[in-house]
Amino acid sequence: MDMNQRTRGKWRGAALAVLLTAGTLTAAAPGARAEGARTETPVASTSPVTGVTESLVRVRTPLPESAGPRPAACDWLSYLRYRSADGPAASADADRILVAQPGILEGAGAFDSVARNTVARAAEQGLHIEFWALDRRSNCLEDRTGIASGDQHTAVDYYYRGKQVDGRTFGGYAGNAELGWMAKLGIEQTVRDQYDLLTAELPDPTQRKRKVLCGGHSLGGVITGYFAAADFDGDRATTADAGHNQCAGYFALDTTVSTSLADLSGSLPDDTNLPDIGLGYGVIQAGLDSGVLPRTLSAPVLLNPETMTLLGIAGMGALKDPEAEADLPRYLPSNLNIEATHRFLFSKDTAAFLTGKPAVKDFRLTNGAVLGALLDDNSVPLAFLQTSVGFFDGGPIADKSFPVANGGAQQPGLYGTAYKAIPDRPQGPLYTWRNYDRVGDPDDPGHRSADGTPFTGAGEEVTDVRQLARSLAEQPLDFTEQYFPTKLVTDIQLSTSPQVKKLVVHPGGLTANPVLTVLAGEGLLAGRVPAELHPVVAQGYQHLDVLTAAPTQNNGRPETVSTSLAAFARSPR
Repeated sequence: MDMNQRTRGKWRGAALAVLLTAGTLTAAAPGARAEGARTETPVASTSPVTGVTESLVRVRTPLPESAGPRPAACDWLSYLRYRSADGPAASADADRILVAQPGILEGAGAFDSVARNTVARAAEQGLHIEFWALDRRSNCLEDRTGIASGDQHTAVDYYYRGKQVDGRTFGGYAGNAELGWMAKLGIEQTVRDQYDLLTAELPDPTQRKRKVLCGGHSLGGVITGYFAAADFDGDRATTADAGHNQCAGYFALDTTVSTSLADLSGSLPDDTNLPDIGLGYGVIQAGLDSGVLPRTLSAPVLLNPETMTLLGIAGMGALKDPEAEADLPRYLPSNLNIEATHRFLFSKDTAAFLTGKPAVKDFRLTNGAVLGALLDDNSVPLAFLQTSVGFFDGGPIADKSFPVANGGAQQPGLYGTAYKAIPDRPQGPLYTWRNYDRVGDPDDPGHRSADGTPFTGAGEEVTDVRQLARSLAEQPLDFTEQYFPTKLVTDIQLSTSPQVKKLVVHPGGLTANPVLTVLAGEGLLAGRVPAELHPVVAQGYQHLDVLTAAPTQNNGRPETVSTSLAAFARSPR
């Protein structure tokens, strides 16, 4: 999930606490893997996409001792491996392997739908490919015990009331003082982790160069750019280890393969006005090392570990029974963080936000409607969190004017879809959720804004709410990311500082391989990508839809992103 223009205002100052860069890529070359240094666990799934096998892979790849004390789990790298059930068991025997980097505040679980759709689409064409959804190292801190229980009340009791699940008690969310080892998790370590994982899993360099397609979503495209330009043995004269020689091609999902955040509308500001002499980098690094600056991205509303956990819990209800009346808003304990988030997401106007009346718990909502209210583009105001999963149903709908008025001239990079909607009858009817493939049906009331503009249409809805719920609640690795390293963004943001510029050892690597760019038609880069990149545009998609869209769309055609990725994988290299 990637940052949006909301960071430009409130976080602009704090953004520098959240903005800048790295050192040099000279870690020791990977050696022989010790026994017990790799595990692979099958993952059961209720996905309707058949013929795809999923597993959770963990590879022991310790940080250098200079990183300082950290949990033992953080010396492992993890990814979700998707492959054709009829294909070879060994990755080295696959026809292609797509390796995907997540965006900001995004975990490996977010790739579930696009990974399955792509593998299945390729198999239909006789190609056995794999899709590896990478998890950032810092996700080692996440505790999935409550979500894995499969029961909303159990999960709430575990995370918010201190109750045990399977003999385990939640240890709480890590504070800044506990995260000293994350002060060094910038772009250098991130691309090093990808290199070490690739060389461990595919030791033959000729196989990597022939079979691996490197890419990512949102910020993952920028990470891919740095990977492509990196040198991993400290000797620029030897290029077998160069990032671009680990890949046969690159793919970018609602992003571009580059080394700048400037291409991402709504990302942190590209011009920090810091002198290009290393001072800005040094000051920020000192702040991260000392703990004066936050080592992870967090905000008091919505974007913090506690509220990110709520998305998975909401997904549990929508997965189990999307049509049942939800009690989650009333069952959650009340605290300042949860209350502020509820008001931000579910206030009709400024008065409702300030007074808390009506509150979300004053409405009758199904489990599907709760999840839709949290992530649908006609509800949530932050474009980088938006999917197109359908629309409210079951009762009167009103315009939502908080935090912005409908139809205004706001920047789409921040708010996405211009028209926001909200249920209008507290203590009234049961509000249900009309799934993406029922928008535009004969019985669809076709809700309109106060100015007569339709809130949505069939061509603007692309993601199945239940499958979105499955990705949030069923995966062993999170859809969202609770602990995103500040340094990863600050490194990239200060891309002109000497400490970061020296990481771009092979700038020609950015164009050394073929590139597939797939854009969301209503996403962060809509209308802003140069035509010479020849992007594929997925019409009607929002920023997250490129990962979550259903395999068959409302026009009866196959899903655009996975179809494009499968074709790209099939292309000769």
